[in-house]
Amino acid sequence: MIELRMDTLNFSFPEVHPQAKVTVEFQRTLRIPDDGSDYPLPPGLGRFPLSHVDDHADKVPQHWLERGGVMLPMYQSEAMWLNFSGHYDEERGVQYPFVLKVAAGKINAVTGDQWTDGIHCEPQDYVVIPEQPWLDGYCVEKGVIRQFVAMPLGSGYSAEEQITGKGEVGGVQVIAYPMKREVYERRFPKRPKSEEITFGGPPPGAAAMPSAMSAMELCGSAAPEMGLGAGGRMRQEIHDDPYTLTDWDRDNSSRCFVHLGNSLIWRQITGAEPPTTPPTAQEYNNSGLPWFEHYSDKPAVEGSPTLAKVKSIATLGKEKGDVPLPENQSCVPDKVVALRAGLAKNEVRDGRF
Repeated sequence: MIELRMDTLNFSFPEVHPQAKVTVEFQRTLRIPDDGSDYPLPPGLGRFPLSHVDDHADKVPQHWLERGGVMLPMYQSEAMWLNFSGHYDEERGVQYPFVLKVAAGKINAVTGDQWTDGIHCEPQDYVVIPEQPWLDGYCVEKGVIRQFVAMPLGSGYSAEEQITGKGEVGGVQVIAYPMKREVYERRFPKRPKSEEITFGGPPPGAAAMPSAMSAMELCGSAAPEMGLGAGGRMRQEIHDDPYTLTDWDRDNSSRCFVHLGNSLIWRQITGAEPPTTPPTAQEYNNSGLPWFEHYSDKPAVEGSPTLAKVKSIATLGKEKGDVPLPENQSCVPDKVVALRAGLAKNEVRDGRF
């Protein structure tokens, strides 16, 4: 079952285990410069608003209704990242493990393959929760992703259009598979109440919005649907599955189609104002706010050769004689906060002095 609560997708599988729950948030963020440099993780700037497609049946395209799911607004050239969190089981001291497949325009964000149900390990075409707390873009090489950046579907900039030659799908697709009940209970037995519980390190916290944030909309097009192109390069690992393929309950899954609507169209469909645009990377950096580096000793998957061939939005724009990314100036992050996996409960991390 999938529920929409507080702009968050909540996947639950009570038929598998009462603790088998995982959430997916779509976070607004800075668009990092698409300049060939590798940047640290930008902050979360709050969730995108989500709305049921069915609630606006008289105003959305017919094919949105056929695909169901939810929708969110994005400005042209706006970036996003996905935040994942398994339900925390107090008795066992762990988040319930899941695998999630994520695609944009039905192009797998890890492998670059076209959408299929089911999960595969050679190559691994999914991320594991809680080992993978977030995903910011397409996995182009080991330890590097290219940021998810919205562009009008049909403009030729999305990964979907570059790989398939067509701009027919757009949006984001997510499917969740829980760990089998018997595997979960065997791997993670209940702990004595007096035993200290450990858990993985936290994802980047949502940073305060700079007061210098521009309110000017980036969107110069009213095309209703958006796809996700490949933006700037970011240091982020997609972790190897530490379990076996047979540990996952492939007979139980839930999937959701997340439609990306142009922010100007959002007003017409919902009657609500879209969020104001986020600051540029340079504005954010000049305000002295933090970026993030996540350190982990977990193995990472190799990047996708298919996705490595996808041209970035800035590169393709130069070929077209277009300027698809306004305010794409390079910047040098001044304040980088190190995040470390594997902290014990109540453990204080020694940071930079």
